[in-house]
Amino acid sequence: MGKYFGTDGFRGEANVELTAEHAFKIGKFLGSFYSKKSSGEKCRIAIGKDTRRSSYMFEYALAAGITSTGADALLLHVTTTPSVSYVVRSEGLDCGIMISASHNVYTDNGIKIINAQGEKLGDDIIEKIENYLDGKTPELPFAKKNDIGRTYDFVAGRNRYIGYLISLPMHSFKNVKVGLDLANGASFSIAKSVFDALGAQTFVINNNPNGNNINDNAGSTHIEVLQKFVKENHLDIGFAFDGDADRCLAVDEFGNAVNGDQIMYICARKMKEEGSLRDNTVVTTVMSNLGLFKAFEKIGIKTVITKVGDRYVYEKMQEGGYSLGGEQSGHIIFSKHATTGDGIVTSLKLMETVIAEKTTLSELTKEVPMFPQVLKNVKVEDKNKVMEDSDVLNSASEVEKSLGSDGRILLRQSGTEPLVRIMVEASDIDTCNKYVDQIYKVIEKKGYIVK
Repeated sequence: MGKYFGTDGFRGEANVELTAEHAFKIGKFLGSFYSKKSSGEKCRIAIGKDTRRSSYMFEYALAAGITSTGADALLLHVTTTPSVSYVVRSEGLDCGIMISASHNVYTDNGIKIINAQGEKLGDDIIEKIENYLDGKTPELPFAKKNDIGRTYDFVAGRNRYIGYLISLPMHSFKNVKVGLDLANGASFSIAKSVFDALGAQTFVINNNPNGNNINDNAGSTHIEVLQKFVKENHLDIGFAFDGDADRCLAVDEFGNAVNGDQIMYICARKMKEEGSLRDNTVVTTVMSNLGLFKAFEKIGIKTVITKVGDRYVYEKMQEGGYSLGGEQSGHIIFSKHATTGDGIVTSLKLMETVIAEKTTLSELTKEVPMFPQVLKNVKVEDKNKVMEDSDVLNSASEVEKSLGSDGRILLRQSGTEPLVRIMVEASDIDTCNKYVDQIYKVIEKKGYIVK
């Protein structure tokens, strides 16, 4: 991780940690870096944004930076992160930018950069951007006269992405009652259109963004809202997306939450039966539940484990040529269809599996018994100091020994926020809470916690 860019882009409170000036300079750097002056072709960069009030400010600042160097900016307007990746790949663009802080509150925002292959930008280029932001490299020249770039409306790119999504399923969704929680975010103009086109009876909540209500008691970080909605309306299945729709969680017909681990299991088992699960292997992160690993082992599916972050999942998938990977949080990558987590693709693949199996989501999840898991996010002044503190690490080591093979402890820092995450998995919830509190008290005693 760099000074500004974490595991999922440059993220922070709008006009505090992340300003319009940052956006202008990032746009200027990218327009210059991908310049094709020798060939005479214009550099083209797509920009998408979520529904936050500040996204409009950052969109125009980025576009100004890009066009000031002579490159062209293609505005996708409100759209999802995976749609930007799709458009960059399918249209042969030089790179793409998504303005979003994903599942964070509306006061935050972020800038995610996607390369020409539709993948998250490499650390080598990120380092160059950060050096430019800090004035460590020479100022870049402005284009003049006819060389100044243009800004284009490119909503057609988003519409092509919608058409692509509709083309993926091989089964009709006719007569299936589907609930969608759109988090008042980027998927509000896409997801319902896709499910309607596939024949589903679609029931939607949190699809009226006003600039301030993205993720506000809505979406995948508040799955309880969709759980209640599915039960009250007697729906067959439900899907909840986050602010930029690169993740998806589900709800079964009884209102039970279905997390990313369970979704991966259901889809992996089906892919293995069809022969499309490369090397019978799924890439997961250290946060995946012990129950998932045991369920995979039972049906002969291997796992490769990475650090948290769909970026690291995708890197491992590329290395091994694997076809499925993801996170418990709902970032799931189907490499045949996308180069990043795509919440809507995930919902379509899970929906297809349920229909093909001629059963219900609740029946399919029975094969994955989840271990109780407690995760506590601790806001701290300096997450690096916490992770290097010997007392904190010794406490975690003691918990690990106490749990033995019947559970596990995971202590890690957030890649995007000033948080340390304490996660304990055990055979019962009381044990989980006991050990999470034990480590929390050590961090508190050492004076690291921000109240």
